Amino acid sequence: MTTLDLEKSIVETAYARWAPIYDAVCGPVMLKGRRAAAEAARAVGGKVLEVGVGTGLSFEDYDSSTEVTGIDLSEPMLAKARAKMASGRFPWVKDVRQMDAHAMDFADSTFDCVVAQFVITLVENPEQVLSECHRVVKPGGRIILVNHLYSETGWAAALERWVAEKTRSLGLRPEFPFARLQAWSQANADSILVERRKLRPFGIYTLVTFERTAPAMAA
Repeated sequence: MTTLDLEKSIVETAYARWAPIYDAVCGPVMLKGRRAAAEAARAVGGKVLEVGVGTGLSFEDYDSSTEVTGIDLSEPMLAKARAKMASGRFPWVKDVRQMDAHAMDFADSTFDCVVAQFVITLVENPEQVLSECHRVVKPGGRIILVNHLYSETGWAAALERWVAEKTRSLGLRPEFPFARLQAWSQANADSILVERRKLRPFGIYTLVTFERTAPAMAA
């Protein structure tokens, strides 16, 4: 049995502490997953929302085929992202905002693509965040997730459950199952699973893509 979802206060506190060292510690570890998510987003192009943009580690993975807006709950993380924007190296990044992904301040059907890298397993209510992503993406647009997902069986699952209890205060949750993402999509008539792919070289991270189907397709 998996543990309870993380509370918002735990995540806020943890990532305020992570902010000064996040790039150095997490940048190399998340590189493959980050680039895979951005590559999938560039294939869609247009207006991209990055949920959990953090310190802006992914800015360099986009290009002028995209117009990126980022949101994050952590103001200390966003301060790092704004410093990167101020360098002028990333003109395709238009804005970053402090915002709770459970209730976004964007109109329906605003973005061509929503990207959430290493985020959906950490939020207080993953299904609500997915529904918000679904709301703000245009019909025909895509939601792109990359995360470590729970192994569910065998020694790896047992290890992830054990680690989960030790790392909650760090804002981590290694035992989140793909089944929850799949169940959310199946409960939404105008959402389809487009791709589920383990990323090389070790398959630690999984790329998951949903598409918001156009009304005619859903009908």
